[in-house]
Order: sequence, then C-alpha cells, then structure tokens
Amino acid sequence: MITSENNAQLKNISVLLKKGKERQKKGLFVAEGRKMFLEACELGIVEKAYLSESYAKELGKVTCDYETVLDEVFNRIAETVTPQGVIALIRIPEGDASGIVKTARKLLLLEDLQDPGNLGTMIRTAEAAGMDAVILSKNSVDVYNPKVVRSTMGAVFRVPVFYTEDLVGLIKELNDNGFNTIATHLAAKKNYYDADLSGKTAILIGNEGNGLSDEATSAAGEKVRIPMAGKVESLNASVAAALMMYELIRCKK
Repeated sequence: MITSENNAQLKNISVLLKKGKERQKKGLFVAEGRKMFLEACELGIVEKAYLSESYAKELGKVTCDYETVLDEVFNRIAETVTPQGVIALIRIPEGDASGIVKTARKLLLLEDLQDPGNLGTMIRTAEAAGMDAVILSKNSVDVYNPKVVRSTMGAVFRVPVFYTEDLVGLIKELNDNGFNTIATHLAAKKNYYDADLSGKTAILIGNEGNGLSDEATSAAGEKVRIPMAGKVESLNASVAAALMMYELIRCKK
C-alpha cells in the first residue's frame, strides 16, 4: 500500500495531470472516476490504476493492475473535489488522421479550440451524434487535459480524436474527396438548416472568441449561420457544434 504523497508513482500522476508534453512523451493520460475506470479496464487500455484503500475493499477483484493508496493520501492527490477513490493511467491510442479521408463520412473539425469543457462536451456530443472522428488544429487544447477527459464522460475512449498540422490543407483535401465542408460563420447568408448535409460532410467550428480563421473559412465549400434572435451575437462553441451535428443526423434520415 502507498502511504505517502512523496511516492514516485504518485508524483508521476501529478506530472501527467499538469503537463501535456509529459503525457505525449509517456503515452499516458489520467482519468478519475469509477465509471471511466471500469470501462477502461474492460477495454484493456489501463496501464495502471491507483485505488483508495476503502474503494479497493468495496470493489473486489478487477482485471487490471492497480496499487492501493491510503485514503487520506489518495484524497490529497486527487484532482476532483469529491474523489471517487480511483485514478487510472490510460494508454493514449496510436494513429493519425491520414486515412480518415477515405473511410469517414461525418467529421467534426475544430480550429484553435481553447476551452477544455467545450472540447469535452463536443467529443461527448460527437459520439451521441454518430460522428466518425473529431479533428483538431495543432493549436487547440490538449484532448487529454484532465478537464477535457472528465467532460467527455468516457466518450474519449470511443471517439477517434486526431490533431492535424495543417487544418486548411485537410479541408482542401476533404473537398477534393467529395466532402461537403461546412463552415459556421456569423457573416454567412445561408441558415444552417438550408445547407446540403446529405452526403459526406465535415462541420467546421472555430475558436470560442474569434471563430474560424479567414483561411479556414475560405477553404470551406459552404458557409452557414445559426440565426439569432434578440441581442445575442453568437452561441457557445459546443452548442453550435451540437446543433450542426444533429442537423446532420436529421438530413441523413
């Protein structure tokens, strides 16, 4: 049993929680919570787990490797306000977006997204809407940021998420491969529900404060707006993404 916060394994967890470069270097990210832990165990993607002493007694046998941690020590290292007694180190999936153009039909493309909660919600919604993958520009928030992981409610295990070094180039490649690339933009004249979403479709959502860049907007095959009443100028990025993804479902029925 681990009885001290100075334990090297617990210090490693702290580093992985705080530093994206270390997560990429070690190929691991941190997930807290019983539901996510049990699902990750079933999927066989847990490198190692750390269970509070009380939760280990309650849980019984599990199929993945774990260490037991003294309750008061566990509560001090956990990032959540009300710890559920388990922290798991999850292996980051390998692969990139190189083959996605040939196999996907429904994509969500995100440019320079910064808010962890927004990204987590989008990934969760992308799963619910049946999207094939989520692709982010290289300057977007880290998908394995602990706040993103928590917000996905486990969807991060099931939805392919990739980064691209050249989002504009990817948009152009999608255009060349029969995708209708739809950019949400405040200056667009066409409403989102009038767009053609019947074929292969990629939805583009921009940065929370600045929207899509001019380059990404220009590369898109079609630009649409979400109409606003009152004095509202725009919607939260994750809300806009949800509207677009579910409109995509409606158009494909």
